[in-house]
Amino acid sequence: MKIETTVKEIIPRTTDMVSYRFPRPKELDYKPGQYMLATIKARDKELTHPFSFSSSPTEKDFIEFTKKLTDSEYSNTLRTLKPGDWTRIDAPYGNFTFQGEHQKIALLAGGVGITPFRSICRYSTDTCLNSSIILLYGCRNENEIAFKTELEEMQQQNPNLKVVFILSEASSQWKGPVGVINAELVKSQVPDYKERIFYACGPPGMVKAMENLITSIGLPLTQLKLEVLAGHT
Repeated sequence: MKIETTVKEIIPRTTDMVSYRFPRPKELDYKPGQYMLATIKARDKELTHPFSFSSSPTEKDFIEFTKKLTDSEYSNTLRTLKPGDWTRIDAPYGNFTFQGEHQKIALLAGGVGITPFRSICRYSTDTCLNSSIILLYGCRNENEIAFKTELEEMQQQNPNLKVVFILSEASSQWKGPVGVINAELVKSQVPDYKERIFYACGPPGMVKAMENLITSIGLPLTQLKLEVLAGHT
């Protein structure tokens, strides 16, 4: 469905990642992990971009997408947006979803690829799903971890959720894993990996690496669901 709406709230998540919220129409129903098309106005034209919902269907008052702001025309236009500005939302789309279909899953996120997983983790926590979820979230440094506090809180609230942050350029104060999401890390953090369905989301290079990773640990690609954020970063 297409919705003519206005910006409700703008929330910085990291130094370059920002969430944009809009009122949620009562008739809009979507699944955690799906995406929307968001159209904004840039002077004399309209710009449209796909975004995963970073909000959860359990959040009734708003829908949200989160973008890493770059030097693109779309990002530069987003920087000028303010509450009350016009936007058109066309949603929902996509099959990269989870509502408890599997008993055990593992989520592999790179950078802004966390967005559909924030939706899935929020949904799973709010609905008390009994599925076991392990989230591996790779970022460059601690300042680039979006939703960090909320993910940690969800982990405390949800006994079936385990969250692991991995930094490639960690400071000396960092206590968690260092490096990138690779086979060794998966085997150490997801010991029952052979029993899990894997979801991977991030930039094309990261997603391709996750495809190779799954093969390298002896799993069939049928145990992997992919979402490539080709235009999201």
